Amino acid sequence: MDLGIRGRKALLTGSSKGMGLACAFAVAREGVDVTLVARTETTLADAAEAIRAETGVAVTTVVADITTDAGRQAALDACPEPDIVLNNAGGKLPGDFRDWGREEWISAIDLMMLPPIMIMRDVVDGMMARGFGRIVNIVSRSVKIPQIELGLSNGARSGLVGFTAGLARQTVRHNVTINNLLPGIVDSDAQREHIEGMLKEGGPSFEEIWAARAAGNPAGRYGKPEEIGAYFAFLCGAQAGFVTGQSLLIDGGSYPGTF
Repeated sequence: MDLGIRGRKALLTGSSKGMGLACAFAVAREGVDVTLVARTETTLADAAEAIRAETGVAVTTVVADITTDAGRQAALDACPEPDIVLNNAGGKLPGDFRDWGREEWISAIDLMMLPPIMIMRDVVDGMMARGFGRIVNIVSRSVKIPQIELGLSNGARSGLVGFTAGLARQTVRHNVTINNLLPGIVDSDAQREHIEGMLKEGGPSFEEIWAARAAGNPAGRYGKPEEIGAYFAFLCGAQAGFVTGQSLLIDGGSYPGTF
């Protein structure tokens, strides 16, 4: 399927590895010029070179922390009129909510909720004026299947989803859609960090937990970052203009509900 986005420009945060990089590759293969934003210069440079070598599209890199005003401004300076935006950020490690005070909660909001909202604030009017825009937030299935040890993520990401639901209904008549992807277990560094945060002395090993999580999924495996990328690319396509305000699971069927 030709997604009809060749020549568009995409701004992708958290895109030097894992799901973010897979999303960048997916739209680059459709002929989209990409601006990659991440904190680590070496992984960012490697990602950019790999995308250039395979696809031949223009690739710009920005070493920045998008949780800061300066970092977001640097990203937007590099790609001031994006047609496509990916908001992607890591989460907080598992823990016990009894150990979290105000500082931990504010830190979670500053990482997972406010930066995407601030970026949307800065790009959405231009998208509407130009008559095209696709914004996708990578969130987590935890907004639909809360896990108590992920309380920081449950709260901050749910706030983002709630905000998005309202904004998406205001922009769609201008061909600007805003959606959320809710990954389940995906074979990524973030998943490994999650499991490492669950390890306890005398408890199951990393390998045991890793294998058990795969076995417990209806698909019997972890998702692939490339599967997230493909879903993202479709949502960015011209054909997806009637899909907005949705939080879309991609979890191998692990969500137990009917609706």
